[in-house]
Amino acid sequence: MHSDIVLWIVVATALAFDFTNGFHDTANSIATSVSTRAMAPKLAVIMAAGLNFVGAFLSLAVAATIAKGIVDAASITLLTVFAGLIGAIAWNLLTWWRGLPSSSSHALIGGMVGATLAAQGSSAVLWDGLVEKVAVPALVAPVLAMLAAGLAILVAYRIVGRQKPGVVSRGFRLGQLASSALFSLSHGTNDAQKTMGIIFLALVANGNMSADADIPIWVVVSAATAIALGTYFGGWRIVRTMGSRIIKMDPAQGFASQGAGAAVILSASHVGFPLSTTHVMSGAIMGAGAAKRVSAVRWGVAGNIVVAWILTLPCSAAVGAVTYAVVSIFGDGSVGPIVVATVLLLALAAFFAHKARRSSAEAVPA
Repeated sequence: MHSDIVLWIVVATALAFDFTNGFHDTANSIATSVSTRAMAPKLAVIMAAGLNFVGAFLSLAVAATIAKGIVDAASITLLTVFAGLIGAIAWNLLTWWRGLPSSSSHALIGGMVGATLAAQGSSAVLWDGLVEKVAVPALVAPVLAMLAAGLAILVAYRIVGRQKPGVVSRGFRLGQLASSALFSLSHGTNDAQKTMGIIFLALVANGNMSADADIPIWVVVSAATAIALGTYFGGWRIVRTMGSRIIKMDPAQGFASQGAGAAVILSASHVGFPLSTTHVMSGAIMGAGAAKRVSAVRWGVAGNIVVAWILTLPCSAAVGAVTYAVVSIFGDGSVGPIVVATVLLLALAAFFAHKARRSSAEAVPA
C-alpha cells in the first residue's frame, strides 16, 4: 500500500515537473514570433501548446535514453526518482522567478544524478551514457544552432537584400508561422519524452513492469497533456529575455533562429539525445544576431544565460541529493514524499500570494 502511495506521488510530481517544463520553456517556442509581431501572444501560446502535445507522440527515443541510459534502472527506488524530480522543479522555479532561460532538461538529469549518487553511490550512474548522450550534445548543439542560424541569416539577407523592407518583413513574418510551429513540434518531441522516461523508471522501481518493457500509452498521453498545459499558461518573464533582451530581433532573424533550432532538436530527438531546447534556441538567437552585427548581441545578458547553463546540472544535483537525504530520514514509506511535497506546495502558495499582493499594491495609485 505504501509503495503504491509513493508511486502516485512520484507520478504526480513528474507531471508537475512536466508542467513547469512547458511553463518555463514556452519562450523557446514563441518568443521570437511574439517579439517580431509575427503572431499575437495568445495565438502563439495556443499554437505552441497544441504542437507540443502532438510532438510528444512522434518518437520515444529520448524517453528510452532517460529511462535506461543515464542511471541504472535496476538500482533506482521511488524515493530516488522523487528526490530527483524535486531537484529539477526547484531549479526550474528559481530560474523562472529570475527570468533566466535555463535548461529544464538538464535540471531533470542533474536532479536524478544527484539523488542517485546520494542513494546508491557513483556505481549506479551510467557515466558513459551521461557523457555521450548528455554532456557532449549539450556542448555541441547550441554551437551548431548558432552556426546554422548565422549562415541562414546571411543567406537570407543576400537573397532579399534589394527588396523593399516592408515586403521582406511581411514575408519573413509569414515564414515565422511555419518555423515557430516546427520548433513547437520539436520541443514537444524532445522535452515531453523526458517525463515519460522518469515515470517509466518509477514504474520499474515499484515492480509494475520490467526494465525492457515498452512505455505505456497512458504515460505518453499524460506527459503530452502536462507539457501542453504548462506551455499554454506560459512563462512571460522568460519570453521577454529570449525575445528582446539578447538581441533586438527582426523577422528574418526570428525565422532563421527558429528554423535552425528546430532542425537541430528534431535531429537529436531522432537519435535519442535529450537536448536542452533553451540552450539550442539561445544559441540560434545569438548566431542570428552576431551574423548581422557582433555588437547587436547583448553579450552581458548572454553571459548571464551561460552562467545559468553551467550552474544547472550541479545545482539541481545538489537539491536532488539533499532532498533524498531529507526524505530518507522518514524511512522507505510515503511519509517523506508527503512531507516534502507539502512543504513545496506551501512555499509555492506563499510565493504566489506574496507576488499577488505586491502586484495589487503596485496597481493602486498613490
